[in-house]
Amino acid sequence: MNSIPFNKPYLHGRELVYIAQAVASGKISGDGLFTKKCHEFFEKRYGFGKALMTTSCTDALEMSAILLNIQPGDEVIVPAFTFVSSANAFALRGANIVFADSEINNPNVSVAAIEALISPRTKAIVVVHYAGVACDMDPILALAAQHSIPVVEDAAQAIDSYYKGRPLGGMGVMGTFSFHETKNVIAGEGGLLAINDSAYINRAEIIREKGTNRSSFFRGEVDKYGWVDIGSSFLPSDIISAYLFAQLENLDLIQDRRKQLWQQYWNALAPVLPRFGIGLPVIPDYATNNAHMFYLVCPSLALRTRLIEGLRSNGIHAVFHYLSLHSSPYYADKHDGRSIPNSDRFSDCLVRLPLFYELSDEQCAYVCDKIIQILSEIC
Repeated sequence: MNSIPFNKPYLHGRELVYIAQAVASGKISGDGLFTKKCHEFFEKRYGFGKALMTTSCTDALEMSAILLNIQPGDEVIVPAFTFVSSANAFALRGANIVFADSEINNPNVSVAAIEALISPRTKAIVVVHYAGVACDMDPILALAAQHSIPVVEDAAQAIDSYYKGRPLGGMGVMGTFSFHETKNVIAGEGGLLAINDSAYINRAEIIREKGTNRSSFFRGEVDKYGWVDIGSSFLPSDIISAYLFAQLENLDLIQDRRKQLWQQYWNALAPVLPRFGIGLPVIPDYATNNAHMFYLVCPSLALRTRLIEGLRSNGIHAVFHYLSLHSSPYYADKHDGRSIPNSDRFSDCLVRLPLFYELSDEQCAYVCDKIIQILSEIC
């Protein structure tokens, strides 16, 4: 069996055709033909009030922080178990990041942890739909409404996934998505800001266009455009959108294959791994599974290390994930000192298995066989 990478970017074929069309159009900067096609896709398929392509999910999060007028000293509740962008976007505005723990049985943020951290200074709640599986949004949204706090959904991993029939990224005031090459549909880099509260739409366009009302100018709403707000260059080249649009046209095909592979992992591992104390992904009744990730939760850091090393010695690239942000080199001395045990456990014990469109059934079976073999030898 040849070496099996953790991820392999998928190329369907139309990506290069659409890139050539974008180049031939004479406009490859932002908001060209394919950017508009991507916007239409997300607005029609998921009902987002306004979709705006960005250069990354990080940029979409930074736009969210600006739109919410986050100021120095404001508190923003963020999961401790997440990528740095979820917190950094708000730290850049001077916010104090208040880290919330995960649920005990899955890496998503705990509703009880959020409730305990709300204070008069809380100006936003960020939720992260880990592995594309929904956080429990109804109680989170109820808490937010009770305290008049906006919710931002970091749906970087959560395209085409739902909570009680509602698309992830479509319930908070804003949702953010990633099209990094490790995601289900990709553009190399790239992201999306979904705006679900119309009060933010006009300003979002201005912030995305370097603080100018350029978008209004091109719609003929003003006779000239100028600097009217803060902002930055958040919109991507149309070449990025051209690549992405080809992926979006094949979203159902991509999702179906990823779900088949996810189920193959589950069928082979779920009956066996609990005897070794290994946890498997949890999909609550209220959530769908977009097959972004298949992960295991080992009972200890030592066992996870030996499992990853054993897989790599057999040509399989399995990887761990986030390090708890509250104990990161940058934020450790800013954290309030609370223990965040569930996040720390996932940081020490979670391992992600290879999962990508072109992973074959035979390769998936080989990974499963080696996991069972390695654990049988060391447990």
